[in-house]
Order: sequence, then structure tokens, then C-alpha cells
Amino acid sequence: MDIERNDIGQILKMRLASSGFGSAGADKPSKGRLFKLGDLSEFPIKYRLFLKTYPWRRIDPVPWVPLQKPLKDCRLTLISSSGFITADQAPFDKSIRGGDYSFREIPSDIDVAGLIDTHRSDIFDHSGIRKDPNLAFPISRMRELKKKGRIGSLNHRHLSFMGSITAPGRLIKKTVPAVLKLLKDDGVDVAMLIPV
Repeated sequence: MDIERNDIGQILKMRLASSGFGSAGADKPSKGRLFKLGDLSEFPIKYRLFLKTYPWRRIDPVPWVPLQKPLKDCRLTLISSSGFITADQAPFDKSIRGGDYSFREIPSDIDVAGLIDTHRSDIFDHSGIRKDPNLAFPISRMRELKKKGRIGSLNHRHLSFMGSITAPGRLIKKTVPAVLKLLKDDGVDVAMLIPV
């Protein structure tokens, strides 16, 4: 288990390093100092009002399935809410009220430079994920872990969803069952979820 925790820590360090953290006046943490997280007051008023009134769902108990075998023997897939697509795929539909609940399959051998950001949200700065798509879709890091023998294999496809789905009912009722069947048929053991 310590190896797996260390791997996750390394991924987070790589994500921070590749994001250019510490440049352009960013607050670079020193040893023993924590990163400063954003505060609700930093958002424009329309987002503060939305976030304060949004009917957040509470899932209890959390559907957790313990890993049944070592990570080095598992097939892994990435599931990201980055809104990434490939050049030959249709963009997510920004006109769907409550958010586009479909997904796009991203092939495991994708060149990350070819991923296209179509995330509809304007609440975050997209420049980081456009510069290095691995920040929101860490396929290069997963390939490195596979090469080191830390994970068994990567699934031949990974999934990209649109974030900012404010009405998740259709996602839960229609999309999730289809995704579960797809991943089960692929023999996926582990899904790494990357929220954006």
C-alpha cells in the first residue's frame, strides 16, 4: 500500500511541476508550508450565488470497492471531467441545459498534444490544461507507472466527460450504467477519477 500512496504523491508532484507552479508570481511553498487554497470570495458574484444555492447531493454510504489485487496486477483506465476530445470527435454540446452527460473515448495511445479542451466552464483558467493536458488527463504519467511495473496495464480506452454538469440525473441514470458495462467488458480493475 505504501508504494501506491507514494505513486499518487509522485503524480501530484509531477502535476504541480508541469503546471508551472511557482512562475509568474505564484506562491511557491517552502519546506513544511502548505499550499494556499482558493476561497469562495475570490469567485465572481454569479458563481458565489450559484455555489451557495446549489442543491449538493450527499451520497451515503460512499460506494467503495476495495482493490482485490495488487495495483501492479491491475488494468487501469482514466476517467476525467476535463471535457477533452480528439480532433475527430464532436465537441461536447454546451447548449444542453444542466450539462452534456455524454462522454468521449480517448485511445490509450493518444498523443496528449492532440487533446482539445472543450470544457464549458469559465470559472477556471484553462491555460494550464491547454499547455499540458496531463494536468487533467495524466496518460503520460500512467504510461511511466506502467513502464516501471507499478500498474499492470492501461486499458485501450479512457473516458472524458464534460465537467460542470449541474443536473446530474441523466448522467447517473443513463450514462453511468453504460460506462460501467463498457469498463466491465474491458476487464478494468481500477478507474482513476480526475475531476476538473
